[in-house]
Amino acid sequence: MSATTAYRKHYLPLESNPEVFTQLIHKLGVSQALSFEDVYSLDDPSLLSLVPRPVFALILVFPTSEVYEQQKAASEAKRETYNGSGEDEDIMWFRQTINNACGLYGILHAVCNGGARDFIKPDSALAKIMDVCVPLAPEERALQLEASDDLEKAHHSAATQGDSSVPANAEDDVNFHYVCFVKSHKTGNLYEMDGRCKGPIDRGMLLSKDEDLLGENSLNIIREYIQRENGGNLNFSLMALAKNWE
Repeated sequence: MSATTAYRKHYLPLESNPEVFTQLIHKLGVSQALSFEDVYSLDDPSLLSLVPRPVFALILVFPTSEVYEQQKAASEAKRETYNGSGEDEDIMWFRQTINNACGLYGILHAVCNGGARDFIKPDSALAKIMDVCVPLAPEERALQLEASDDLEKAHHSAATQGDSSVPANAEDDVNFHYVCFVKSHKTGNLYEMDGRCKGPIDRGMLLSKDEDLLGENSLNIIREYIQRENGGNLNFSLMALAKNWE
């Protein structure tokens, strides 16, 4: 997280644990048919085969570095601020205004886009958040998330369930960041979703109807993140949002 950002609200950070992430999405109202799974390799077919398919989203977890922050700043300087909203929106993006909640924003981007949207239970907390947020511009969406008691309670419950120690003060910054990759439910475009950016990043790849997020197009982007560090940062982990084995 960036220590220079002025956040209006603070959460305890989530542990990058698929069980914790799965608990949270189920509590918010996503069907038990979906869960988060660890991805242990980008190249070993036998390890990749352990992940159920289809995969609807990937969440990359990594410690922020000077290399990453410099690249991000240079990229963001060239981009316009995103103001998309409504049913015609190609992708649903949330601006992050809650400190230490990048794991939560990664989860929201994963379950509110692509095929995962079809697994949100009607009348659930998440369905109600979606209904309210779809027509809103990013700033108004951010305020809705800040004001959601259901979201805050579910997140707090999940944040205190992991194996890692929880910071005593929610305002203390943590050094790990979460970025989500999803497929547009409208066009099939591959997007990088980071609530700390100016908006969703269209990676310029059109995924076929049958191509999920564990295909080579998506994995190549993950490899780019790792290679950019030139071996100086190997503390990456990757989780997949997938449909459970039948």
